[in-house]
Amino acid sequence: MPDRVVLAYSGGLDTSVAIPYLAEKMDAEVIAVALDLGQGGEDMEDIRKRALDCGAAESVVVDAREEFAADFCVPALRANALYMDRYPLVSSLSRPLIVKHLVAAARRLGGTIVAHGCTGKGNDQVRFEAGLSALAPELRVVAPARDFAWTRDKAIEYAEARGLPIETSKKNPFSIDQNLWGRAIETGFLEDIWNGPSEDVYAYTADPATPREPDEVVITFDEGVPVAVDGRALTPYEVVDELNRRAGAQGVGRVDLVEDRLVGIKSREVYEAPGAMTLIAAHMELENVTVERDLARHKRGVDQRWGELVYDGLWFSPLRRALDAFIAEAQRRVSGDIRMTLHGGRAVVTGRRSGDSLYDHSLATYDTGDAFDQSQAKGFVELFSLPAKIAAARDAKKD
Repeated sequence: MPDRVVLAYSGGLDTSVAIPYLAEKMDAEVIAVALDLGQGGEDMEDIRKRALDCGAAESVVVDAREEFAADFCVPALRANALYMDRYPLVSSLSRPLIVKHLVAAARRLGGTIVAHGCTGKGNDQVRFEAGLSALAPELRVVAPARDFAWTRDKAIEYAEARGLPIETSKKNPFSIDQNLWGRAIETGFLEDIWNGPSEDVYAYTADPATPREPDEVVITFDEGVPVAVDGRALTPYEVVDELNRRAGAQGVGRVDLVEDRLVGIKSREVYEAPGAMTLIAAHMELENVTVERDLARHKRGVDQRWGELVYDGLWFSPLRRALDAFIAEAQRRVSGDIRMTLHGGRAVVTGRRSGDSLYDHSLATYDTGDAFDQSQAKGFVELFSLPAKIAAARDAKKD
């Protein structure tokens, strides 16, 4: 009986080519597993059929939209996760969920090998394989693009020679990964970091320079989880989906970044994540209103480490789980409304309100009714400055 290879299938160039290649190279049956992660665009049934047309023995599609939003995007939002302070972990968040369903499919359908379409230069190979090591170390892993030294132009030639039903060609050489949380574009002329992205690179965001009326939106959070837009109760998936449309129509969420990959090289990536960037901006501002100062300072370091762990493919690590516990405690009072104006490529906070607010108008005001006792400030400043004063006096004697 031939081996059964469970392939993480996207419907794009690399994984479509992988189906006949693995079948030929390994004399194996290939089971294609595709996840609907809210990426939009192509119908998932078309993707399922394409896998069969490329030679898959079985093709499985999983509707994971709500799961992705609630169990992966929301934790990232609560952690304000921005790798290198700019990238909202678009691809990084999807990989552990894909791994989870690959393992489930392998156990259900008798798979002994798991395959992915990642190259040896990218981060995703680590994300897939670190996740598989944590969940199913007994499964063997094959990465044809990496293990058999494919190049992108060779993959295109292979697809064209066999008439595989995919759109990627030498005239359209971009590598694109997209899901509910955003869209990542690389390769092609973008590999020259002096080249600016052309408008046809983007699909989730309109040109921010085009004149249009601004859009005002109110986002409601409950313990750091988005639960409503403009007073309408929505699931996390529905919140992100709506903000992708509305913020995307205003050109919000474009990121052009030369980032530090886990494998040690720098790579130019173009991202668009209108819903994610809008929500992170709103959530960070609500934390400013509701989270005590020392907790907020410490959380910023936790947030950065959380983002690095997920970027590096360590979603299933004990440290990530432990940081989640800290973040959950920090979110207990992060409830309320944030009003934003979406316009000209920006999501700008214009209003905040919360029953858990730490903002006290009577202490903050400079007008009549000020409850802050300024007479105490002089002594506070003197004591606060005392260590620096003592050190300066010592250093003056030494000099």
